[in-house]
Amino acid sequence: MKTINKSHKLDYVSYDVRGPVLDEANKMEARGERILKLNIGNPAPFGLMAPTEIIEDMIMNLPDAEGYSDSKGLFSARKAIMQYHQIKGLPNLDINRIYTGNGVSEMISMCMQGLLDNGDEVLVPSPDYPLWTACVTLAGGHAVHYVCDEQAGWFPDTEDIRKKITDKTKAIVVINPNNPTGVLYPRDVLAEIVRIAKEHELIIFADEIYDRLVMDGKKHVSIASIDPDQFCVTLNGLSKSHRIAGFRVGWMVLSGPVDHVQGYIEGLNMLSSMRLCSNVPAQMIVQTALGGTQSSEELLVPGGRLYEQREVTDRMINAIDGLSEVRPSAAFYTFPKLDVKKFNITDDEKFCIDLLHEKKVLLVPGKGFHYETPDHFRIVYLPRTEVLKEAFTALGEFLDGYHQH
Repeated sequence: MKTINKSHKLDYVSYDVRGPVLDEANKMEARGERILKLNIGNPAPFGLMAPTEIIEDMIMNLPDAEGYSDSKGLFSARKAIMQYHQIKGLPNLDINRIYTGNGVSEMISMCMQGLLDNGDEVLVPSPDYPLWTACVTLAGGHAVHYVCDEQAGWFPDTEDIRKKITDKTKAIVVINPNNPTGVLYPRDVLAEIVRIAKEHELIIFADEIYDRLVMDGKKHVSIASIDPDQFCVTLNGLSKSHRIAGFRVGWMVLSGPVDHVQGYIEGLNMLSSMRLCSNVPAQMIVQTALGGTQSSEELLVPGGRLYEQREVTDRMINAIDGLSEVRPSAAFYTFPKLDVKKFNITDDEKFCIDLLHEKKVLLVPGKGFHYETPDHFRIVYLPRTEVLKEAFTALGEFLDGYHQH
């Protein structure tokens, strides 16, 4: 019989957050082994539940959510989204340039499909959230990775951004707060990125899904609020802040001047219509979520669960000989560094599989975030403190005698 293979469009696509290391963990679980999972940013399995009012809203509205909505989304949801971003200072907002989606993931795919021709380039951070690179590639584009400098607190290296712009570059992606590093970018760094984008007439795509998960008294600045003359596409949603990842509630907001991007907007409208609409029951909770007090604030202060889990993670990681990290201040991730000479690390995926086999701790290797050197891995500190302590104790014991072969 004729062999049917996958599309060649997938040849350069990877998503190692759910890749080979997780596959091995699933096989171990199927054999009855208990795995300590620090690998994926899904709050619900760790007992971080949605606000009660959100669930009640969903239940009450279900009888009215059986049909399609407008392809861009319900008016009530888009109005609440517009008002939320007005408060954050986004300029020139119009409800007709706001789109709801089945999570931010769908919006990222739509953004890239509507923009890119074969060979076009998009500047994407390294380390990145890998879906950005995957969606650029599947749309026919080329993801050019700019450096986020660990020595500078994981902030984007704006000189590296400048050096990597070519006549094929169409956009810059900014992930802030950042996944996988857990770092929040300051206004001056964001302002320099805006200056670069204006100078080279580039679109800014701002992935801000973690903007409501910020600690230590810091405040998130939306990059689209910095200059009213810069066209930005801001992506956000409720999956993380309201602990409803499975409801798939995301959106994108177009702001700034739009006269020069009318063709792109036509493309987005076409793609939005082709998928008919996003999840209608989920749209019906947006107004309640953004208009009330249902948030994560109580989790992010001393005594709050995410804050205390961050503290345990930070303290125990830095106590392990051969490990270091930049202290995270947002989201629920950190991206520690291994001493490659001490442990003879040449393959970060092998390190994660070795740890999994010996200590039953599941991590994601740095290569899964398009980080070139094999000396990092991502930790998700969503598990409760007692689980984190168990996992980091096991990690320390493992590294105490580890030398990669």
